[in-house]
This record gives sequence, structure tokens and C-alpha cells, in this order.
Amino acid sequence: MRFDWRAISGPALTAITASAAFLLDRLVVAVPNPAPLFVCIVALASSISGITSGLISAAIAVAASALFFLNHRALPGYDTADVARMLMLAATAAGTAVITGMLRQKWIDAFAADQQHHATAERLAAAVDQVDIGIVLLDADTRAEFINRAFRDYFALSDAQAESKPPFVALMYHGRDTGAYELPEDELSAFIAERIAMMRAGDSTPINLNLADGQVLRFSCTALPDGGRMLSYTPVTDLVRHTDDPAKADEYRAQRAGRERRLARLLRAAE
Repeated sequence: MRFDWRAISGPALTAITASAAFLLDRLVVAVPNPAPLFVCIVALASSISGITSGLISAAIAVAASALFFLNHRALPGYDTADVARMLMLAATAAGTAVITGMLRQKWIDAFAADQQHHATAERLAAAVDQVDIGIVLLDADTRAEFINRAFRDYFALSDAQAESKPPFVALMYHGRDTGAYELPEDELSAFIAERIAMMRAGDSTPINLNLADGQVLRFSCTALPDGGRMLSYTPVTDLVRHTDDPAKADEYRAQRAGRERRLARLLRAAE
């Protein structure tokens, strides 16, 4: 059987405090009524172990105060003031136990919900990492909060770069610098400016992106309620490449080869 020290810590501390007060009052020096200290202990008991522990501590505190009042009277019994003080202590201690216990339970429920939400988010992120569609989630400031594995692979984005929460502009320029796009260099600036403008406007019109390695991705932007954006890059190579003009095949291959050479130089320079 597991010993639950939290459940008995509050009542035990209340009893110890009451015993210490009685001994000091009888053997050493007169001690004032420890009722305020009892209320603090009740609050501590409820915060550690819940309402039940707090109410037990409150009952011990009221009983100890009753004995304490009796010990301080010349004649046996209680007068009206004593009864009123004990009733006030009982109400205060019980109310403290209930309120603190309810706050504790509310905090526990909120923490459990947050943990569940976090676990769900982790499972979703793991699932999204398994698909071949590139996914990027941007916040309201257009910084990348999440970049899945497919996007990193398509655009040769390292894990360190992806986890640094780069802005969308930086992602576009990264694609340019690594020669990811199948475009002449004099068209890249206009292309990047257009993609940025579409993203900021939340334009959901799908656009095909021809990559230097021969792949084709269908880019789509979805505006999110919080002001962020979800960007998707769906591979559609098999659906699109058969419509390319055969007369331009040599041009496409030459462009890809040139970009692959530039990418190799960049990687060697980074090393």
C-alpha cells in the first residue's frame, strides 16, 4: 500500500502546531490564540492534497482552539465571545479549505488539459512529418512556427534553420540561394516578391513551382483565424511535367545543371 504523505501532512502539521502551542503556553510563556496560524495551515493542506485534507485540518484547528480557549479561562465553560470566536474560526477555516481546494483542482484540470493538448500537437506534428506534402505554419508575423520534413527535403533546409523559426522571406531567399527554383536568375526577384505578396494577402490561388531537380510542387496559402498562414507544397510532378514543351527540355536540363553546380559550391563553402 502506497503511503500518501500529502494527505496527512496538513492534519499532522495542525496537530503538531496545536501541541506546541499548548506546551509553550503551559510550560514557558503565555501564547496568544494560534487561530490565524491554523488558517494558514488549512490553506497549505488544501493546496497540497485537496479539500478533504483541508477540512480535516480545519476540524483539528477548531477543536484545538476550543481547548485553548478553555485553558485560558478561570472558570470552566465558554462565554458568548468564546463561542463567537470559535464559530468564526470554523467558518474561516472551512471556507479556506474549500476555496483553496477548488482552486487546486481547477489548476490540476487546466494542467491536465494543457498536457493533453501538447501530446495531441506532438502526435499531429509527427503525423504531418510522414506525408510527402510540404507544410509550413506561419504566425501573424509570418515567422515559421512549424516546418515539416517534406519541405525541409524539397528545399534543402537544415533542421537548425527550420527550428530557428525563420520568416517566410528568409525561406524564399534560401530557395533562391540554393538554386531550388527552375527560373532564370533575372526572374527570381520578381517571383519572390509575388509569392510574398500572395502570402501576405492570404491569396489561396494554387501556383505550380518548378524546382531545379525536376520536381513540381503546387503551392497553396491558407489564411488562419489568428492571422497566421498555412502553406502547403503538394508534389504534382507526374500531373504537370508531361505538359512541358519538349522543345525546351534541353533548356530545362541546362538550368537544372547550373543550379546544381551552384548548390554544390554553396555546400562546399559552408563546410
